[in-house]
Amino acid sequence: MNNLNDETQSKGAFEKVSNTITDFSSTSAMFAIAVGLILIWAISGPIFGYSNTWLLIVNTGTSIITFLMVFLIQKAQNKESIAVQLKLNELIAANNKASNRLLNIQDLSEVELRTLYEHYQKLVELTQLAATNTQSHSVEEAIELKKAEEALEGTNIALDKVN
Repeated sequence: MNNLNDETQSKGAFEKVSNTITDFSSTSAMFAIAVGLILIWAISGPIFGYSNTWLLIVNTGTSIITFLMVFLIQKAQNKESIAVQLKLNELIAANNKASNRLLNIQDLSEVELRTLYEHYQKLVELTQLAATNTQSHSVEEAIELKKAEEALEGTNIALDKVN
């Protein structure tokens, strides 16, 4: 626990600044400031004769702000994603009927995720075939159903070759 406090304190200044900027940049006031700056720039066009320098000012300013905001937005999204993942993990861990195999689902490859998705599709089929919607099915049942279907397909192919 002490390592967590040390890590939090060492990142405190950057964390506070980035959170403050992220929070402020998503307000109506910041939007109004941005619109105001663009209006001032646009109105000043005739004064500067719409020169290349006048164009360069807005292009440079918006490029720098966009570049920095990309990193702040990504940081905020990563933090939010981790928080949501932890909340979901807590719900899965707290539910006795939930499959704990989903706790690290974010670390699976796309192929593994697709396979798991197919198992859940089978689970949907099991639920639709059930006499009642309150009957519970597991991922394990869906896996067994898929294996049985694949075995049946293999048998049918073998029978077709014999015939």
